[in-house]
Amino acid sequence: MQNQALIMLPHAPLACLFLLLLSGVLGGLVLSICPAMCSCSRGHRVVDCSSRHLSQLPPGLQHNIRFLNLSHNSLCDLDGQLSHYAHLRTLDLSYNLLGRFPSDLPRALWDIRAAGNQLRTLDKNDTAYHWNLRVLDLSANELERVVFINNTLPSLQALNLSHNRFWTVPTNMPHNLEMVDLSHNYLVQILLGSLDRLPRLRRFYLHANHFSWVPEGVFDRLEGLEFLTLGDNPWACEEEENITRLLLWAKHTRAAVLGCPCYTRPTCGQAHLATSGGEWHFTSHTEPPLGADARGLGRGGLTPDRAAVVTSGYLAKSALLEPGTHGDRGSANSSGDQTSLVFISTPLHGLSTRTSTTGKPRSAAKNPNTGSTQSRGHGLHTQILYSVVTWNLLVTVTAFKAF
Repeated sequence: MQNQALIMLPHAPLACLFLLLLSGVLGGLVLSICPAMCSCSRGHRVVDCSSRHLSQLPPGLQHNIRFLNLSHNSLCDLDGQLSHYAHLRTLDLSYNLLGRFPSDLPRALWDIRAAGNQLRTLDKNDTAYHWNLRVLDLSANELERVVFINNTLPSLQALNLSHNRFWTVPTNMPHNLEMVDLSHNYLVQILLGSLDRLPRLRRFYLHANHFSWVPEGVFDRLEGLEFLTLGDNPWACEEEENITRLLLWAKHTRAAVLGCPCYTRPTCGQAHLATSGGEWHFTSHTEPPLGADARGLGRGGLTPDRAAVVTSGYLAKSALLEPGTHGDRGSANSSGDQTSLVFISTPLHGLSTRTSTTGKPRSAAKNPNTGSTQSRGHGLHTQILYSVVTWNLLVTVTAFKAF
């Protein structure tokens, strides 16, 4: 009897190993279960919980999600609730009821969208540690003040502050910005020198504000500027000294200026070159949340004065999100964490920002078989799940018999 026990003893570690493997596999399967009120893809790391009437964060999110869409809900407070999702790259909180920017967001984030909330201020600590952030959309809020600390947000490329309540262009903006949208505010002044440390700024949207003049030389240090909008501002055209200097700069700048002050001409600078295909069209860079094209913009629909971008003499339309379809520059990799900005200029469709996050189709109307495809994918996933569980149970039974 003792000999038999000694013979079977070497098999015990093997049986324990199989048990550990089984518990690991089953534990991983439990962790990867998608919350009942959401839809998931890419191994449950891409999670869409938009338009689910949520008032709090849904339970059951796995720890390694990379993409989370919580737009078009009724979330009021998310302070500290997302800090442990250390792999999160894209977070969409657009069109909720947030009164302040959530604290302790994951520092790995690349893209934060919080348009259409009730934010009034952005404090210096809200963004102080987001070294990896590339896109920040705070449009259509009630912001009157934002505070940035010098040398923070070093990776930020696109900042959308349109449709807020700013009176002065924010100072200390991150130095590597390539696009800033401050259109549709109440801006009346730009402090001299406040734009001097933005050498990479390429697109600057200042249309539909309350500017009557700007200080001489305020744009001179924007060496990388390619496109500037100045339309729909009440320029003081009778003050010839101030306005003449601005008109001379607009005429000779290498950038394209859309909406020359005092309606001297529709475009100045490089934009004065003939463009085949008709009039200029442009967009504000307010990006709707993912899937918003099927539901309309805003919580219950944005009011016309906030959703439509209309300037004097020009047609403008909000840029729609078009993920995927742009090759290396605009497609997501297999992990779903690739985010890139693609600026496109064409005579017909104007300038638009396309932010690639996942391969999700832009509109259900263009993909009528999306539901059946998801159903087939879910069935295949279920079959694989059953196969893995069955195999592990067989291995466990064999191990116990050996023991």
